[in-house]
Amino acid sequence: MNLRGRRALRSAMDEPEISFVPLIDVLLVVLIFFMATTTFTRFADLQINLPSAQANKPEVKPQEIHIGITSDGRYAIDNTQQPYTDVNAFANTLKIASGGRSDALLIIHADAASTHQAVVNVMEAARIAKLQRIAFATQKVGN
Repeated sequence: MNLRGRRALRSAMDEPEISFVPLIDVLLVVLIFFMATTTFTRFADLQINLPSAQANKPEVKPQEIHIGITSDGRYAIDNTQQPYTDVNAFANTLKIASGGRSDALLIIHADAASTHQAVVNVMEAARIAKLQRIAFATQKVGN
């Protein structure tokens, strides 16, 4: 009888095995945590000088110049009809209406049936008059 051989065989089968899969999962989670936290620390190192505001300063609104364009090609500046002869003459009219201020806001109210060329004429006159801020007025249709 060889009892010792069976015992050696049996103890070899009962040895616990170390599973590395949970260890690898934990290490990956820790690695992802460290990667995520180190990317946020870079933004904390930025030196930012935030602007300050004073509540007692009045808000300065830009001068608004409203230009109306009808479907038949007539122009109006601030509800006063203006003749359109050429771009340079209209640019001089815009300069006078803006008071020489280049920060004036030009708001174009064009009829839906007006020609594209009429709108382009106003935009070209604004460029010549050195008015850089242009907006288009629209209206809400339906509900």
